Amino acid sequence: MDNPRKLAQLSLIKSEMQDCYTNIEINTVLSRAKLEKSDDALYTRLYLGVVEKKLLLDYIIGQYSKTPIEKIDVEALCAIRLGLYQLLFMDKIPDHSAVDESVELSPKRSKGFVNAILRSFLRSDKKIDYPTDEWKRLSIESSIPVSVINIFRESYGDEIAKKIVTYNDREKSLSLRINTLKATKEKLTAQLEEVGFNVTQSSFGDGIIKCSAPISKIKALIDSGEVFVQDESSYACACIVDAQKGERIADVCACPGGKTFSMAIGMQNRGEIKAYDLHRSKLSLIEKGAKRLGINIISIAEQNAKAFLPENQAAFDRVLCDVPCSGLGVIFNKPDIRYKSIEAISSLPSIQYDILKNCSQYVRVGGILVYSTCTLCKEENEKNVLRFLESNGDFEPMEFEVGNIKSQKGMFTFFPYKTGTDGFFVAKLIRKK
Repeated sequence: MDNPRKLAQLSLIKSEMQDCYTNIEINTVLSRAKLEKSDDALYTRLYLGVVEKKLLLDYIIGQYSKTPIEKIDVEALCAIRLGLYQLLFMDKIPDHSAVDESVELSPKRSKGFVNAILRSFLRSDKKIDYPTDEWKRLSIESSIPVSVINIFRESYGDEIAKKIVTYNDREKSLSLRINTLKATKEKLTAQLEEVGFNVTQSSFGDGIIKCSAPISKIKALIDSGEVFVQDESSYACACIVDAQKGERIADVCACPGGKTFSMAIGMQNRGEIKAYDLHRSKLSLIEKGAKRLGINIISIAEQNAKAFLPENQAAFDRVLCDVPCSGLGVIFNKPDIRYKSIEAISSLPSIQYDILKNCSQYVRVGGILVYSTCTLCKEENEKNVLRFLESNGDFEPMEFEVGNIKSQKGMFTFFPYKTGTDGFFVAKLIRKK
């Protein structure tokens, strides 16, 4: 059997040496590795945990190592991070085991160095000398870069910024979108409860439930097409589009397809959805997903959402622009996102605006345009929508309600600490003329 700690170290080295999406890396490793079921969870926790807490872990290493971080061998560095993470965040693992296992993972030339760092940390009673500056300390404690925290501060003020970065959703339940073309909420709830999982109802509607099961335990339900994993905020976005059976819908940045599928199910698989995406390789995910779910009203096409398609002029009842964004609303589920460069983030609002402006032309008079992101940044959210409205008098905000949330001027921001969902933003507009 494979060693979950060694696999976590290898994944961490890969993340350190090249661009690597944590969710893709986990899926790849778990599909190939020979692990006990309990070790699946250990590998995932260690890999994601170290990525999430990297700023804190490196700050500690900087306190206890005379060798600068950038000069430490990457294999040894990842072993130290793994050891520190276990010492700080995994109470069920004895301290001596965390140290010994991490030393074992280290190259021969570095074993003494790794051992010395970890044991010095233990001898100090795990002491961490935090910065005196409030925001630098908060950055280290949360392992969210100051540059990202500043985006939250500039967008929403200091109080809300603190709530965002201190939110912990580790115990968040799995959200499952029910495919009512194949199953019912009552049937699925009974099935899950019968095998010992807690099921709670969502405040966003009957089409989604929350479950205590790990995703590995419900693979059969997913493979059968009775459910798929979808965050409540994403489900709510599809509900806000409110696609009706028989209508023509355009989803212009559709991959990986969760909202597309959710709209099709809401339409009772009657009507037409055109799913576009810039990347042809990703569109196969929608094809495979639709087939598994028993949906046949979705057609796919490779398309840059900024480029106008004349045949789509005023051709759709509803258009969803779920635009590429910085992803700062999902940093607790995808921790690698928090380390994006600010330069990359700052270029996004203009791209998003171009997509919104271009695809607004596809909405018929009386039709609906929905703009959404999975980020918490006003430059990408409200400011883009307001800019669009100022220069496009044909559109007006349209108020909406889903569950217990209500829009303000046709817009709503999902803050994780308030809604228990991913961070998300939705705006709904109607074309009046």
